[in-house]
Amino acid sequence: MEHNTIKGAILDLDGTLLDSMNVWHTIDNLLLESYNISPPENISEIVKKMTIEEFSNYFVREFCLPVTPAEIACMIKQMAAEQYIMHIPLKEGALEFLSGLDKMDIPYGIATATYPDLARSALDRLGLSSRVQFILTESELNTGKTKPDIYYEGARRLGLGKRQILVAEDALHSILTAKRAGFFTVGVFDAATPYEEWQQICANATISVKKLPDILNFI
Repeated sequence: MEHNTIKGAILDLDGTLLDSMNVWHTIDNLLLESYNISPPENISEIVKKMTIEEFSNYFVREFCLPVTPAEIACMIKQMAAEQYIMHIPLKEGALEFLSGLDKMDIPYGIATATYPDLARSALDRLGLSSRVQFILTESELNTGKTKPDIYYEGARRLGLGKRQILVAEDALHSILTAKRAGFFTVGVFDAATPYEEWQQICANATISVKKLPDILNFI
């Protein structure tokens, strides 16, 4: 990559900036256990590519739950709310990374699969809301990260071409989507990511990093 090619960044939230993936893995299991259903070992891997609407429908349909998808979405949100509002921390090195982007005058926004108000609550608590250019969520765009719409909208809001934008993600399906769409992709390590998926992320992302500040070396 030529020096100074990157002029903006689109950053995932859960597992990339926030140390939150174990929260979601726990919720997936607790929800099913609350209905006396033994969760499949890979339930979190199954639903991680889905939007909130998709996984709510999946839970009701697959496990014959006696509630509506809207009720499931509400239950999951309630289970996650306290963690986002009060507890979930930034990943190690996240502040250093964002401060490095600020010093380089590189604007950045958030593209996330989580509930819009929970994402905003976490960013408010962590003092980051005023630093990001936008917070885009899958539910607001009515599409998940298996399609590039959220990245295209982020590029539009940054006012930059896709080859000028860095997309940082911790999930393979998101990396592949952004890569196919023509963005410079960064695979970010997360301890909750299965080893085999991390190996595939490393093989497919433009670059991959174990620590967020390492990204600054490639800009």
